[in-house]
Amino acid sequence: MSNEQLPEIKLDTENLYKEDVFTDNKVGTLRRMSPITAEGEVDASRSVMFIGQAQMMTQAGALPLNFGIEADSLADALAKFSTEAQACLERTLEELREMQRQQASQIVMPGQGGGMGGGGIQMP
Repeated sequence: MSNEQLPEIKLDTENLYKEDVFTDNKVGTLRRMSPITAEGEVDASRSVMFIGQAQMMTQAGALPLNFGIEADSLADALAKFSTEAQACLERTLEELREMQRQQASQIVMPGQGGGMGGGGIQMP
């Protein structure tokens, strides 16, 4: 692949954020994303964003949870963390159940499929 075919990797200087990370080193992490200009000054025309992160241990290993938190302050985001983490977990589990249902409906049993090339074993 030549350099002409590679995409340009460039930060969007109109959409920069300064990230502050808060954690209890037990349950999760809360990231405060403060909008800034390319000069590093506060960009008051955009809102601060809060992003929660946690993990849920499952039989298959750690399940990462990432979720936005609508909040006006760090204290507000911390207060809403548990509720939003729970809602994210419920959505994630429902998505996993749906993927399992879709996978199960794709299983082809012997004798199904009918017609030519149905995948069934044919004896001479």
